[in-house]
Amino acid sequence: AAIPHFEQQLAIIKGLKKRFESSLYDIRLHLQAEMFDDELEAALYLLKNRFLRAAGAMAGVVLERHLKQVCINHGVKLPKKKHLSISDLNEALKHDSIIDTTDWRRIQLLGDIRNKCDHDKEVDPKESEVIELIEGVSRISKTLF
Repeated sequence: AAIPHFEQQLAIIKGLKKRFESSLYDIRLHLQAEMFDDELEAALYLLKNRFLRAAGAMAGVVLERHLKQVCINHGVKLPKKKHLSISDLNEALKHDSIIDTTDWRRIQLLGDIRNKCDHDKEVDPKESEVIELIEGVSRISKTLF
C-alpha cells in the first residue's frame, strides 16, 4: 500500500528538480541579458566620447557571446576551432535553420563592422557604422534566443 504513495512522492521530487534547474537557467539568462545591456551601455559611452574602435569592439564581443549562447541553447554543432568568430557562429546558426538568410546577412554585416573596429586597417570605422553595430547587437540580443 505504501508503494503508490512513495512513487507519487518520488515523482514530486523529480518534478522539483526539473523546476529548480529551469529556474536556475532562467536566472542565468536574465543575468546574462543584464550583463549584455551593461556592456552595450558602455559601448554607447565610448561612442559618445569618440572612441569608435573601442565602442565597436565592445559591441562585437557582446554579439559574439550572444551568438555562442544561442548556439548552445539550440544544440548547434560548432566547428572544432580554438577561437570561433562571429562568422563561424553565424554560419552554424544558418546551417541549422535557427536563423534565416535575412538575419544571416544582417549578422554578417555587423561582424564586418566589428572587424573594421578590431583590426588596424587603412579605413577607420565611421560613427554611423558603430551606431549601426551597437543598435544591431541590441536588437539581435533581444530577439534571437
